Amino acid sequence: MEIQGKIIAALEPRTGDSKRNPGEKWMTQEFVLEYQSGQYPRKMVFNVFGSDRLQRFNIQVGGSYTVSFDIDAREWNGRWFSDIRAFDVRAFDPAAAGSTGAAPFAPENAPFPPAPEAAPQADPFAAAQAAAPVETTDDLPF
Repeated sequence: MEIQGKIIAALEPRTGDSKRNPGEKWMTQEFVLEYQSGQYPRKMVFNVFGSDRLQRFNIQVGGSYTVSFDIDAREWNGRWFSDIRAFDVRAFDPAAAGSTGAAPFAPENAPFPPAPEAAPQADPFAAAQAAAPVETTDDLPF
């Protein structure tokens, strides 16, 4: 999936020792991306795993980026956690994207195509209700 927005926060990087390869270190960092969805802006936290990717992407707070990511979930001690991991991050210029701003999702990756504008339809029951005689007796059991 792909989304465009502005980085509003960068959390502290975390590091650790690899269990599979002793002596090898790993690094991950989480970022908060604000993107436009409908009338109100929304926020998403994603992480970048690997010091090589962190250096290559060079993500800066306040910058506008297109983030390509995968969503996965994992279970730990009977609880489930979602994981949004970026595999590609590219800077973009929001001014070049148009005056209305960039779309929150690329059209080819949109979860659902936009619904076509439907013409207002006449109420099919309005004519039947207007033609029905008005009953004056109430035969309800309560």
